[in-house]
Amino acid sequence: MKEMLRYMIVGIITAVIIYMLAPYIFGNRIEIIESNNYPIQNKNNGYAGVFQKVNKSVVSIYTRKSTARNNIYFIDPREKALIKKDRSPSGQGSGVIISGQGHIITNFHVIAGSNEILIRDYNGDEYGAAIIGVDPLTDLAILKIDKNTSPIMLGQIKNINIGDIALAIGNPLGVGQTITLGIISATDKEVAPNAYSYQRYIQTDAAINPGNSGGALVNSNGELIGINTAIISISGGADGIGFAIPIDIVKYVLKEIIENREVIRGYVGISAEINYKGIGVLVKGVQRNSPAYQGGVKEYDIIKKINGKIITEIKEVQKIIGMLKPGQNLSMEVKRNKSIVKINILVSKMNYQIR
Repeated sequence: MKEMLRYMIVGIITAVIIYMLAPYIFGNRIEIIESNNYPIQNKNNGYAGVFQKVNKSVVSIYTRKSTARNNIYFIDPREKALIKKDRSPSGQGSGVIISGQGHIITNFHVIAGSNEILIRDYNGDEYGAAIIGVDPLTDLAILKIDKNTSPIMLGQIKNINIGDIALAIGNPLGVGQTITLGIISATDKEVAPNAYSYQRYIQTDAAINPGNSGGALVNSNGELIGINTAIISISGGADGIGFAIPIDIVKYVLKEIIENREVIRGYVGISAEINYKGIGVLVKGVQRNSPAYQGGVKEYDIIKKINGKIITEIKEVQKIIGMLKPGQNLSMEVKRNKSIVKINILVSKMNYQIR
């Protein structure tokens, strides 16, 4: 009898255990752990604060363009040259508010050839925009709307380092205001030196897609460090190689356009051999009747100094000349055969047409 009672107790206990475990063993019921806590937003966890600081300063840009079969020219880092782009009936991009008086900076190629430019702010309000000035050689343009605005804080080029956090804000693919996270992958990237060196780029792996052009690249303090402009991509999407025009170029172009309605650059009329391996810059060509031609520069001269500065790279020549103003004098020391020749050049104005 005792033996039978023992078997019954063991059976009952076993049955209870099976009953309790059956839903987990044989059913579709699972146990999960949920948190009711809000994410901690501080400098080490999340960038909501950065977004809230800058989102009022980033706008979407919509354009209507002429269908005429003319071309637009601008610098593109993917092509590493001044390229042409067919006009299209409409376009979309992003822009950044940089003054309290309604000034907006964007890419030139976003608004090039436009008959109408529409600005949509973070609230969804829309405004017509006027073009204050453009600079195709840096692919930048300054617009203005008739409204008091919330400008973004501008950063400093000296504070940009490889490995820093970078956030891209704009309207990619027309989906609305979006923020993406990455780092600074490289600085001071430039286009082919035999084209134009007025353009340099910050490289980032923050996702940049069509429609981000003209939008903001900011640091973790919410300061503008660049204007997103292009990507290099095999897939056509964001492959982690994006380019932004650095803040020092943005500031220079802004100042020039506000003061002069254009960017005034010096011109001397020489081209350089990019494959020269010696010390200095080898002159590949001199444009006839240009300031360099009139000053006596000759093909195959090797530029050693400009205004007393020792020259080792093409970009140094282009940067110095590009920052000079028409009417200024430029002194140059060149090596010609085995002699050093001193040359004085009267700088003229660079002219280019937007066709």
